[in-house]
Amino acid sequence: MEADKPAGPRQPAPAMKWEQWLHQAAVVIGRLALGYLFFTQLWWKVPPSFGCPADFAVTTGTVDENRRAQLQRTSGLCDWIGVESVWAKAPHPVFVADMQSVGGPVISVGIGLLARLNGVFIDTVAIPGIRWFGYAVWGMEAFIFVSLFFGVFSRAGALVAIAQSMQLWIGLAGITNPAEWEWSYNWMPALSLLMLALAPGRVLGVDAWLRPRLLKAAESGNRAAGLLAWLT
Repeated sequence: MEADKPAGPRQPAPAMKWEQWLHQAAVVIGRLALGYLFFTQLWWKVPPSFGCPADFAVTTGTVDENRRAQLQRTSGLCDWIGVESVWAKAPHPVFVADMQSVGGPVISVGIGLLARLNGVFIDTVAIPGIRWFGYAVWGMEAFIFVSLFFGVFSRAGALVAIAQSMQLWIGLAGITNPAEWEWSYNWMPALSLLMLALAPGRVLGVDAWLRPRLLKAAESGNRAAGLLAWLT
């Protein structure tokens, strides 16, 4: 009998309209915020000097056993890649939770090995090639801004943002002089990863117009269009 049939799996209730609007608003706000963050960072390292001194001298110095740095700072991009180079040889604790005020321990995760590997890259590639490396950095950040802020190939922009954010996190999170708030760098890779997952340009972005056309081309056998559609 019909009444004896077991009930099928319960279908999830459709999202309420306000929940859909909230989701879309969060995606757009996250995309605009991350894109604008990279926009603000373009102007202190504008090519061709990248804000560096005339001789492209980088910041140098030492960090003692108590993690106190003595730096001879320069300017622009040369300053900050020099800071990364100096601090690459020092401990890099991140995700620090200091509970000593209540008699607890200091919890942290050390990324010293990653920092040292980053230092090798800085010393052997970035500093000797600063005149071209600066263009690469500036171009990456300009691409992230355009991609995320306008929602065009937004997943591609998120991928580049992950790479750039991770490099900054490894090089600058956890240093104490100059005083850098660790969480300024912790949240950037996390938000970039969210943007990759959410494909934010499909909400009020150029990708909302571009993606259906790329998918149509992909259905006709255009493999390049299929890859580009994923990057939207």
